[in-house]
Amino acid sequence: MGSSSATANRFLLSKIATSEGHGENSPYFDGWKAYDRNPFHPTKNPEGVIQMGLAENQLSFDSIEDWIKKNPKASICTPEGVEEFKNVAIFQDYHGFPEFRKAVAMFMSKARGGRVTFDPNRVVMSGGATGANELVMFCLADPGDAFLVPSPYYPAFFRDLGWRTGVQIVPVDCDSSNNFKITKEALEAAYEKAQKNNINVKGLIITNPSNPLGTTLDRNTLESLVEFINQKNIHLVCDEIYAATVFSSPTFTCISEVIQNMNCNPNLIHIVYSLSKDMELPGLRVGIVYSYNDDVVNIGRKMSSFGLVSSQTQHMLASMLLDEEFVARFLETSSKRLAKRHGVFTKGLEEVGINCLKSNAGLFCWMDLRRLLEDQTFDGEMVLWRVIVNEVGLNVSPGSSFKCVEPGWFRVCFANMDDETLEVALKRIRTFVRQGKKAQDQVVQVKSPKRWKSNLRLSFSSSSTRRFDQESVNVLSPHMMSPHSPLVRAKT
Repeated sequence: MGSSSATANRFLLSKIATSEGHGENSPYFDGWKAYDRNPFHPTKNPEGVIQMGLAENQLSFDSIEDWIKKNPKASICTPEGVEEFKNVAIFQDYHGFPEFRKAVAMFMSKARGGRVTFDPNRVVMSGGATGANELVMFCLADPGDAFLVPSPYYPAFFRDLGWRTGVQIVPVDCDSSNNFKITKEALEAAYEKAQKNNINVKGLIITNPSNPLGTTLDRNTLESLVEFINQKNIHLVCDEIYAATVFSSPTFTCISEVIQNMNCNPNLIHIVYSLSKDMELPGLRVGIVYSYNDDVVNIGRKMSSFGLVSSQTQHMLASMLLDEEFVARFLETSSKRLAKRHGVFTKGLEEVGINCLKSNAGLFCWMDLRRLLEDQTFDGEMVLWRVIVNEVGLNVSPGSSFKCVEPGWFRVCFANMDDETLEVALKRIRTFVRQGKKAQDQVVQVKSPKRWKSNLRLSFSSSSTRRFDQESVNVLSPHMMSPHSPLVRAKT
């Protein structure tokens, strides 16, 4: 289609359809596209890009598969369960199966250590956390209204919260000076700035545990957030989709625990949840809105008609999640495996002087590569990111796509691959960094100008270990490999 035809066609479409609200013109999604074009495979494509930009948990699928094999009646597509086929396949209203809502409420409690209970009648279904976040926005805000969101935050919030609803995001700037903790001062500054710009702030959205930080909010911080939204009379939406991914202390504190002991307006408190991360089931598209506001529950349930969880999925998961022995065993196994994987990955990075923000949850690390930047700018971050994706062959996500206020931070996911692929990824990182040190030594000798080589060429041996072409040694510039860089001091 020619450019004139494409332009004419756009006039036939809606403003939403032709807007950039999908947010995919971002390095976050560009990295995914690089992976899609050249996906890594240990034998078929060992030089391909390894997907480390997908926050997916694949470490405990064997537990789920084992349960399915032992419980064939849970599926309507087996001889043992086919007698329920008609009851599941016929029309179901948007309330969902009572046993499914009961199972979800019980699982939410288990995933939070059993310290709080949830009412099945407040469970509202949606098509994944994406649909749940959008549903909440439709209930709480009008086009042009805004929600405060502490940065760094999930890049697709731009799409999930605002593309179709017209809701704006007002970032609350957090930085590494206090490990990106949310402060009342930062909240007030963002709120006041929005007010001065005549933006109507309807609420605050937090992710707890945090994506991309992998940290949990302590009780004092949560109490201060509740006090803030109460004072402003705005909503608090808590995205808790990583609640059961906590693998080390401190334990997770959910918003429901906090408000039990506070004098607050419960009509302002809402939870977004899903089974994508905690149960490793993103493809089943199970999203949940749990609100303490009766009107949001009632209206949200009606709106959920646009994105229901399939009856077949509800039927199977109800059986699975009501199996208390399985759930307890699964949550324990998942936590142990995440802890082990996190330890292997972070220790592998530390071997070459790369540190991550200390974390206790999530499926990723917040990796600090600030000292590798040629220029301490977001342009410098993008230069480094392009080399990592295109030359090193790792799809990691740059901090700028999470609206981080400091260049040089990257989110890197570690739970969406097997042990062998993780080791290949670590070898690529270590080889890249160590080759950078060698490059620095040669640069110092020849006093080469500070610049990146665009013709960097990499290849793999049969064991999938990456090596650098000897003619392309200037990987890191003298500035990037300064004497103060941890990489210069790293043992090789």
